[in-house]
Amino acid sequence: MNTLLDRGLVSGRGRVEIQINVSAEVQITAAVARRRVSRLVIGEIGNLLYGGEPTLVVGEPLRWRVPILAYPDSGPVGEVGAIDVDAETGELFITPEKIEQINEYANYLAQRTTHRPDRSI
Repeated sequence: MNTLLDRGLVSGRGRVEIQINVSAEVQITAAVARRRVSRLVIGEIGNLLYGGEPTLVVGEPLRWRVPILAYPDSGPVGEVGAIDVDAETGELFITPEKIEQINEYANYLAQRTTHRPDRSI
């Protein structure tokens, strides 16, 4: 499991000591968060997108960050965004603007990686 910390905690070079003490009722597992995000992006954006491996983000609230991966016919091509899921309630932190951003980047990536069969035959 990964934990993301704001890079502001490390302002330069030198020794860093980080102690994390979090108490929260995790009701939503990483697998459930991933499935919820996958269902959302398939239903709202496109069927060639899916949720990747979630990362636990320590903060208020504790949340899973699920990357959105593009997988056209040619295979996986990259991450087009991420959606956070509240680890206690399962709420998805998503706005119409974020859906539009993910959609735009997914379309951009798809255009750059479209398989073009050899037509010289």
